[in-house]
Parts: sequence; structure tokens; C-alpha cells
Amino acid sequence: MTQTPPGRKHRNPYYTGPISDHFDGMCFFNPDGEAPLGFREVMRWQFGGGRSAWPKQVPSPFPAAKPDDRVDGKGLRVTMVGHASLLIQVAGLNILTDPVWSARTSPFSFAGPKRVVEPGVAFDDLPPVDIVLVTHNHYDHLDLVTLKRLQRDHSPHIVTPLGNDTIIRRAIPQAKISVMDWGEQLSLAGGTEIDCEPCHHWSARGARDRSMALWAAFVITTPAGKIYHIGDTGFHNGINYKAAAEKHGAFRLANLPIGAYEPRWFMKAQHQNPEEAVQGMQLSKAVHAVGHHFATVQLTDEAIDSPATALDVARRRHGIAAERFRALRAGEVFHVPEI
Repeated sequence: MTQTPPGRKHRNPYYTGPISDHFDGMCFFNPDGEAPLGFREVMRWQFGGGRSAWPKQVPSPFPAAKPDDRVDGKGLRVTMVGHASLLIQVAGLNILTDPVWSARTSPFSFAGPKRVVEPGVAFDDLPPVDIVLVTHNHYDHLDLVTLKRLQRDHSPHIVTPLGNDTIIRRAIPQAKISVMDWGEQLSLAGGTEIDCEPCHHWSARGARDRSMALWAAFVITTPAGKIYHIGDTGFHNGINYKAAAEKHGAFRLANLPIGAYEPRWFMKAQHQNPEEAVQGMQLSKAVHAVGHHFATVQLTDEAIDSPATALDVARRRHGIAAERFRALRAGEVFHVPEI
């Protein structure tokens, strides 16, 4: 049965459009999926104990990267900035995902989750940024302060799901934005295409706009191969992974979240764990994978090193070599082998 989010007593401030299999006229939802839990469950989690202590500051084992301007031919290079912010360099394009250079992933500069690791690429060391993918509007993925800086210095083409364009355009009226629904495709110069695909998540910027902007995964099809990028997702019985493989075939690379998954009773529908990420890699027929969304800001209960440790265990259980699924740390660079 389809479950839609509660609380629809006011208009949608971000998007107006036709009803679909994932939009009920007011809110977006996960078809045959689970809506996020409500206030009572949030309080049960927040006051239930069990949160591991994170250090206030951690140096990355890798120095800050200084990427080359471009990667051409069959090359594919991924550099970890931190959390869900990745620099993907492929087919002559520089693509940033969910860029956050701010100190906090919060509506406030003085409170909220604070990064414990410095960005793996200094903002001023970025190569020319062509494309920015914004997967959804949670503050650890859509950071308006960073997007303003990118607009000032790079004027990138921003690609984002329905409704998020409204949030961005209010802050950056001059931004070039392509807004996409699930199942739509965007063609770029040089034979690169971006497909907007489902993932199992939700959205909100405040207390009264839950699920009023869409969330999505992206498939980037390039002359150097296909990349499957997911910013956040619950596993959802692997349904979306299977669908991506059936539609797009094998991927050279999948960027998959592996953190922010405890406690499972609360996080299961919105954040997969490392075991599920490995299953997702296999179901999507990805040859290589990058693990992200961990060890940068504390959003949930697990320890800072738990996702990487759990990924090691899951890889061994499924017979995946360590070099095929890498949990990247800030500043780490992955030269993805050719298929």
C-alpha cells in the first residue's frame, strides 16, 4: 500500500503539478514505500540514548586534493570532498554532487551538526565546475551558502529534482537550473546524458514542508561509461537498484551512501546500512562503487568509524574485493578502472 506523508493543511510552497504515481497533488511519496516517522518517534530516538560520541575534529588520512582541470578520454576520477560532496571528473566535465563547504549542515550558522573533517578539496582549488547535482533539499545535501559561492565563481549548470529549483532560485535568481522528474532525461554537450531516477527517501527544510520537494538518484551516461549516483536512500528491498540495472544496464561506478543508519528501527526507511549498500552494488550491476555519506558530520547514532568497518565486513561476506567498493575519506582520489 502507498503511504503518503501526513500534515497537508497548507499549500506546497515549492511545486505545483499533476498528480502522478509519486505525487499526490501536495506531497511526493515513495510508491509502495514507507513515509518518514513522525514527531513522537523522533523524540523517542533523540531521548532514547545510544548515541556514540564523535571527536570534535579529525584529520583526514589524506591531504587535501588539488584536482587537475579536466579528465578526458576513458578516464574517470572521483575525489571525496566530504559527506555526500564528490567531485566527479569524466568526459571533460567536472561534476559536483550535493556540494557543502559550510561548517554546519543546518539552517543556522551557529547551531546544528558540525563537520569534524575539513573539506577534501579547498574551495579555491576546485577546477572549473560545469555541473552541480543536488539530489534533495536536506541541509546536508542542499547548502545555499555553497551554491551561492559556486554561482559567483563558476556559474555551473545545476540539475535537481522537482521543487528544489524553487528553493535554489529564491536565493540565486540568476542560476542556470534544470529541474527533473523521475524518469526524465537531460542531454548535455559531448554525448553525456543525465537521467533522474527514483530512490527511497523524503525531504524537508523545516517543520511544515515535509516531502514537498522531490528527491532522486541520477544516472550519468558518458562516453567513458555510466555512473549511478545516489545521495540518500533506504534500501526498499532493492527495488530501485533492480530497476536501474534493468533500464540502464551495468554501471562502471555507483556512488552509494553507507552512513547515518542507526538506530535501524528509525533509519531503515531512509538510510541504508553498509550491508544493504553492498547488496545495492550487486543488484545495480555496478563494477565499482564509492561509499560516501559518513565520517563528516554526525547525524545519527553510530560511531564515526562504524560505516567503514561494517563495509569491510559486508564486502567480505559477499566476496567483493576491497578495491571495487571504496569508502572514500576527505581528500582521497579514486581513479576508477576501465571496464
